[in-house]
Amino acid sequence: MRGSTVLPGTSPGNGSDPGAGGLPVHRLEVPMPNALPFAIGTFDTIGPMSRASFPHRHTFHEIVYVTGGTGSHVVDLTSFTLRPPHLCFIAPGQVHYWDGVRGLEGRVVVFTDDFLLERPADRALLRRLGRRSWLELPERDADWAARLVAEMDHEYRLGAEGFGGVLRALLHILVVRAARLPAPDRIHQQPAQAHVPTRTPPVATRFVALVNAPHALPWSVRECAGHLGVSVSHLNEAVKAAMGRTPGELLRQARVHEAKRLLACTELTVRQVADRVGFGDPAYFCRFFRRETGATPGDFRRGDGDIHHDHRIASIAPPGPSA
Repeated sequence: MRGSTVLPGTSPGNGSDPGAGGLPVHRLEVPMPNALPFAIGTFDTIGPMSRASFPHRHTFHEIVYVTGGTGSHVVDLTSFTLRPPHLCFIAPGQVHYWDGVRGLEGRVVVFTDDFLLERPADRALLRRLGRRSWLELPERDADWAARLVAEMDHEYRLGAEGFGGVLRALLHILVVRAARLPAPDRIHQQPAQAHVPTRTPPVATRFVALVNAPHALPWSVRECAGHLGVSVSHLNEAVKAAMGRTPGELLRQARVHEAKRLLACTELTVRQVADRVGFGDPAYFCRFFRRETGATPGDFRRGDGDIHHDHRIASIAPPGPSA
C-alpha cells in the first residue's frame, strides 16, 4: 500500500479534490483488491508525508507513537510540544503538521475505515480520540504502548496466516487503553451527552463519518439524508438519540470548524472560504461566523499568527459502547 497527496487545484477523480488554494489531501492507495488497507512503519518507511511540515489532511486514520525528537506537532490549530513518549491520534479530515521538528523517531500506523468494517465501535472510539489527539505517556503507560506497537509492527512484517485479525485485535487493545488515559489539561473536553446509548445507530455513525470527511460536504440535513439514503426524520431521530444534538446543530458546528481550518491554514479569501463551507453570500457567512465564534473571519485570521488552544477544532465523534 502506498500513499499519494492530492495538491490544491488537482483532481484525483474520487471526490477529494481540495480545490485551488485549499489544503492538500493525503490518501492511501491499496494496489490489489484483497490487500490489507493498513500499514505500520517508521517515519522513513511510511514516507515523507508522515513528517510533513505544512498543513494537510488525510482520508484515513493515523496513529503516531513518538519516541524521540524535539519541536511541535500542530493538530487542528493546537500546538503540542514534543516530550516523548507520546501517542497521537489523527482522524480523517483533521488538519495537522509538524513544526520545527528535529530527530523525530517512532512508529506510524495508518489504515482506512474499511480496515475496521467489523469493528464500528473502534471507528467511533478513534474519532473520539481524535478530539484529544495528543497523549503524553507516563512510564507505566509507555511500556504497554511500546509493546503493542512493537507487536503490530512484527505481525505486519511477518504477514503470517490470519495476521489481519491479529492486527485488528492489537489495534483494538491500543485504542481502548489509550481512551482510558487522562486528556491533557489544555484540552477542554465537551460536556458528556445526556444520553449515551449502549450502541450507536449505524446511520449516526455514517453521518459522523460524512461530516468529518476531508471533502466538500453536503451542507444541509436534507442533502445528508439523501446521501445516506434515509429520510430526514429518520436521520434526525437517529443522530439526536446518539449524539444528544440534531444533525442541523452538528452541521453548523462542522461549518465553523472547517471555516477556521481554511482561514488559519490557507490563503483563500473570505469569499472563497464562505463558498467552501456552503455560503453563497459572504456577508451572511461573516454574520454566521461572528455569531458562532464571537469574531469576524478577518479578526480570527489576523489573531491566528500564534496557535492557541482556544482555537482548537475537534472532529465530531459519536458516543460508542463503553470499553
